[in-house]
Amino acid sequence: MSEPNRTAAGDALTHFILTMFRANNLTLSWGDRLVAPLGLTSARWQILGAIVAAGRPQPVAWLARDLGANRQNVQRIVNDLAKEEFVTFEPNPHHRRAQLVVLTEKGRQTYDDAIRLYDPRVNALAEGISVGEIETAHRVMTLLRDKLERDEDATEPS
Repeated sequence: MSEPNRTAAGDALTHFILTMFRANNLTLSWGDRLVAPLGLTSARWQILGAIVAAGRPQPVAWLARDLGANRQNVQRIVNDLAKEEFVTFEPNPHHRRAQLVVLTEKGRQTYDDAIRLYDPRVNALAEGISVGEIETAHRVMTLLRDKLERDEDATEPS
């Protein structure tokens, strides 16, 4: 097996990425446990959050773009949310086939309940980590995301 040919920064970023993968998995499991009593998973909660954050009804493709997620996966989750009456679909005046996803009253209430569960738990998780450390981590994650998005754009077939 050959030795990796990485720079010091590349090696440090590799360790960061591996830690990020582990933290992501743990975060999803934590979220699943947190919202399970509400009939949600982390994925469903994330979609509800994207709908709320959008501020207006959007098609699935736009929600997927905002989340940096695969449209087909988001569609599957939105369909599940619709079956359980957390969301509904409305006609899109700008595109006949791309319906708009709309939060129902049940969906809004469930999302609000999830946030009420989340707030004290995230505050507890933040204990012992300074705001400055969190902001630095956020900047690094944002830089990495931006570089990955540019790299994805550059490698997509024309």
